[in-house]
Formats: sequence, structure tokens, C-alpha cells
Amino acid sequence: MINEKVKESIQKYNEELTEIRRKLHSEPELSWEEVNTSAFVSEYLKNLGISHRKTDPTGVIAEIKGGKAGKTVALRADMDALSVVELNKDLPYASKEEGKMHACGHDAHTAMLLIAAKALNDIKDELTGNVRLIFQPAEEVATGAKEMVKQGAVEGVDHAFGIHIWSQMPTHKIACSPGPSFASADIFTVTFKGRGGHGAMPQDCIDASIVASSFVMNVQSVVSRTIDPQHPAVVTVGKMVVGTRFNVIAENAVIEGTVRCFDPETRDHIDKQLKVYAENVANIYGATAEVDYIRGTQAVINDEDSAKLVQKVAAEAFGEEAVYDEKPTMGGEDFSFYLDEVPGSFALVGAGNPDKDTEWAHHHGKFNVDEDALATGAELYAQFAWAYLNEE
Repeated sequence: MINEKVKESIQKYNEELTEIRRKLHSEPELSWEEVNTSAFVSEYLKNLGISHRKTDPTGVIAEIKGGKAGKTVALRADMDALSVVELNKDLPYASKEEGKMHACGHDAHTAMLLIAAKALNDIKDELTGNVRLIFQPAEEVATGAKEMVKQGAVEGVDHAFGIHIWSQMPTHKIACSPGPSFASADIFTVTFKGRGGHGAMPQDCIDASIVASSFVMNVQSVVSRTIDPQHPAVVTVGKMVVGTRFNVIAENAVIEGTVRCFDPETRDHIDKQLKVYAENVANIYGATAEVDYIRGTQAVINDEDSAKLVQKVAAEAFGEEAVYDEKPTMGGEDFSFYLDEVPGSFALVGAGNPDKDTEWAHHHGKFNVDEDALATGAELYAQFAWAYLNEE
């Protein structure tokens, strides 16, 4: 199950692993702007002699050909950063790009997969099958995976595996349970139109601020009163723009929010109910409503056999105590689009360490990674590929 040469290689390359992660962290690029990151990945793979191609406009797909015929397993890492101001100014590898930051660990994912590729390339003649390497752009805007699939990322692939560094788990712990892992993540916009006018003459107006406020206060009952409590769901209104001036009754109101759940039927139900609620609230006040519901990522549902293999690999590589039971998160992940095409699983690797101040939430300006977790992630990538390709 475990390849000792891989374990030795990961340890040998550990210093390089940290250096790569720090370089990427200091040079963040936003979604669909990962030009330099893609070039760095391409050059690194070229130096290893690993066949690869760049995707349009950013991203890299590579393949390590095994010495013996067999299956093909895909390993995926995302590369994009966020529009977040780095607050860790004292770090020697802090972001050099003002307002841009690797606040979700994608720098770690890319570094881990590059070193995993190096370790697997060392033993390529022993591989029974092939390892596809997917360095994906634009996960943060939930469009990168879908585009990589269109450009052939999983053509000929039998299985897909991905990793996310997780600051909410202790360093070195690994979680990968069968079933739901990440929720679907959708975006909705509701636009209400009333009739504006002077703030002293409300009788002549239809106040869009009242309409919007009523919707915000009532829409939570979609979850609390129309959905089976055993099917978790979240409706969050994150933004409301209403009015133009203190003494002008608002004519327009725009609300933006997100919907998270695991069950497709629940997702469909919320989509419909948001429109019902918006239209009926508008009717009460004589306004109109327009709802735009955009479906983002699918729910990430781990294949049972794949998740159990991850747990087995983790236990054998790092000890039984490394296997961790982490509850599903309402966060979104576009790895789901690979799982629409092939079976697979998505694991979490703990990087939270209070002694190193790495327990900050993902997307926070103080987010950081306990770099001791990098070798765990790199080895998990490589050992899973080895174990999957050697399964009968």
C-alpha cells in the first residue's frame, strides 16, 4: 500500500517544498490571472522531464507515464489567490501584491503537488498506470474546474483525487469521509423596483427599502419552515444596496446572497422558493421583483471506496491517529465538476497550530499555513496515487 521510496523522497525534498510554497505565497495571482504561476509550474515540470501542456488562458495539465500499463489517476491542485489584504506583514514571505493574498492555501496545494510529482517521477518505471497532474486556475470563482474539464483534464482518467489544506483541523490530521464533503454554492440577486419620491411624502411612493427589508426578514423561513431539518441548508443575504439619499424614498433595492446545501432536491426547492418569496413580498407593497439565481459549484460527494482508500493510505503512511473525523462544511469547492465526470474523493489536511498562529479562518487576512503540514499533503497525494494504481 505504501511506497517507502516516496516517503523518503518527500522528506528529502521537504526544504524545497517549503521554498516553493513561500515563493508562491509572496507572488499571488487572482483567478484567471495565474500567468506567472502557470509559467513557474510549467518550467518546474519541464526540468523534471514531465510531459505537460498549458491550458487557455491559465493552468497546466501534465502526465507521468508509468513503466507498466494500467489505470490513470488524476491529482488536482488549485493555484489562484484572493482579493484579500495580507495582515501578516511580519512574514518574510508576505504577499508582495497589495490587496492580493493566498488566503485559502492554494499556494500550499500547488507546492505539494509539484513535490508529489517529483517523488512519483522518481519511481515512474515502477508505476502501474499513469498519473495525471491538474494545476487548476480560478477555483475561487468556481469556474476553473469546469473549464479544465472542457479542455480535457479528465479525458482517459479513471479516478480523481484532490486535497485542501484546512486550518480548522490540527496539523497532520487527515479527513476524508464517504458522502458529502463540501456543499453546493449558488449566488442569487434580487432586484426590487418600487416608486421613489420625497421622504416627506411617503403616500405617493412605494418604498423599495421596506420591500427589501421584508424579504430579508422573511426569506429565512424558506429553510426553517419548508425544508426537512435533516437536509441542512443555508441562505445568506450578504449585501443589500438601497436608496441614494437620506430624504429620498428608495425606488430600487438590490440584494445579493448565497445558498448552500448538499441535496439536489433541496437546492431546486430553494431556487423556486426564493422567487416565490420575492414576488409575493413585492406584490404586498405594489412593487416588482426580479430574481437571478446562478448555480455555482455542485456539492462534493466523496465516493465511498475512494474515501475509504484515502483513510487506509493515511493510516498506513502516518499512523491510525492521523485519520480525523471532520464534519462536512457548507463551504464550496469546484472539485465537484471533476466528480461529475469520474469517481473520486477530496481530502482535508490539517494545518491549524495555535503555537504558530495558523488557526485563522480561510479567506482571513491573517490566514497562514503550518508548513509542517506541507509534507503530509505532498505525501498523501503521491501515496494515494501509488495505492490506487496498485489496487486490483
